[in-house]
Amino acid sequence: MNQALTQQRVRVTFGKFGALRFVGHLDLAKTWERVLRRAQVPLEYTQGFNPRPRMQFAAALPVGVTSESEYLDIWLTERLGGLFPGDWIERLATTSPAGLQIYNLVEIPIKDDALPTQVISSDYIITLTDPGLTPGELQTRVEALLARSSIERMGHKKAYDLRPLILDLSMDPDGSLIARMKTGEQANGRPDELLDALGLELWQARIHRRHLYLGDEESA
Repeated sequence: MNQALTQQRVRVTFGKFGALRFVGHLDLAKTWERVLRRAQVPLEYTQGFNPRPRMQFAAALPVGVTSESEYLDIWLTERLGGLFPGDWIERLATTSPAGLQIYNLVEIPIKDDALPTQVISSDYIITLTDPGLTPGELQTRVEALLARSSIERMGHKKAYDLRPLILDLSMDPDGSLIARMKTGEQANGRPDELLDALGLELWQARIHRRHLYLGDEESA
């Protein structure tokens, strides 16, 4: 990559809703590439045989999960003109597919740490859609899970302990679950694994990422 080309680094805050929740991470990157190109954003590209736009997501969102707190860093060869960020929020919105909500753009120091390394945790709202599961039964399952010293799960390559990845888990007065999970490159607690540990299937709930915490935020 030719750092000399970089004139600006911008962080986009966006949401993922509707049918777009079924789009996987790699396809989401392709979607964003199209959105930025159609909006005529002056993207910087990597060098080499297969140049790619310099983009970096904070943390992949599991398929089927909606979110109102996703982050994307983009590196630009020209500074964004006009009224920043308002003009560009509107411009990106007009080139975005249904379900992709643009909230904000902020300038980030070009040499700031890689975005994925800044992620520390996520808040999820889990709304139960199975009328056969009573709030009392769900509360009992939550208490039993939190009382365990370890929750062994099998990942893609090896077993791991889910328990230390659950930072907080409680029931909201409306009956939904509020879960804070460790997130990031060093440790990543998946909400679908939490559901499974509670003895629930994915069809029994809707999962929504409410907030993604970065290292410079208060996560308490």
